[in-house]
Amino acid sequence: MIVINLDVMMAKRKIGLTELAGKVGITLANLSILKNNKAKAVRLETLDAICKALDCQPGDILEYVEDETEETRES
Repeated sequence: MIVINLDVMMAKRKIGLTELAGKVGITLANLSILKNNKAKAVRLETLDAICKALDCQPGDILEYVEDETEETRES
């Protein structure tokens, strides 16, 4: 699965949700969904704006983590 590490980059850049939402031009609610890893999709336009605002690369925000297998979940 893809993990969104937006909170990590925001902490590194010392920027809060309200300030980032203003710079990116998306609602605080939608940015919070991204930050809390609840998003099912991210528009490339949004990712681009976040990377510009945080002066980072997409790979600084997005991370691939292998899903747990069914057996592991049931244990």
